[in-house]
Amino acid sequence: MGSSHSVPDEIQELADKTGFTSDQIENLHRRFKQLSGDQPTIRKENFDRVPDLEFNPIRSKIVQAFFDKRNLRESSDGFAEEINFEDFLTIMSNFRPIEMDMDDEQLDRFRKKKLKFLFHMYDADSDGKITLQEYRNIVQEMLSGNPHLDKESARSIADGAMMEAASICVGQMEPDQVYEGITFEDFLKVRMDAHPIAWRK
Repeated sequence: MGSSHSVPDEIQELADKTGFTSDQIENLHRRFKQLSGDQPTIRKENFDRVPDLEFNPIRSKIVQAFFDKRNLRESSDGFAEEINFEDFLTIMSNFRPIEMDMDDEQLDRFRKKKLKFLFHMYDADSDGKITLQEYRNIVQEMLSGNPHLDKESARSIADGAMMEAASICVGQMEPDQVYEGITFEDFLKVRMDAHPIAWRK
């Protein structure tokens, strides 16, 4: 993480940016070094060493999220070939739990950041919308380990969820009207409609 005399300053800067404590940053740095093989950057193949991801049905999307430039830098798309420790921390900060001492503004910003991260996982082509096909794909992946649900059942679940999103975000649609997909603003509306109390806590 740099020369010994600069480590405290670096850690404080990373703590301010990500919300992690210095101890958490030190622990994550050790984890990063394990993943990278003590190299300054990691690549997608380094995540093959993470046993917890081995049987996760959306493993590929989780790994891609670490390299999605939308999650690393604003106003950028595409995927990075490799990421450094600061990038790694930036992504890991999306998995932090809510802190009890957050005020309403901090809580709102924190939740929106998490939802933006999740939205990017669904929006595979980075066009700013989750289309029906994109949603079908992720539902099929998530349910792929369930022997009681076939591909057609997963498709029906995705279609029903998309119809519900359209009703929440657009309202009564004309017979020939097509809902092109869920924007991030729609995504927030759906989330708030589904969990209004939790969102306002």
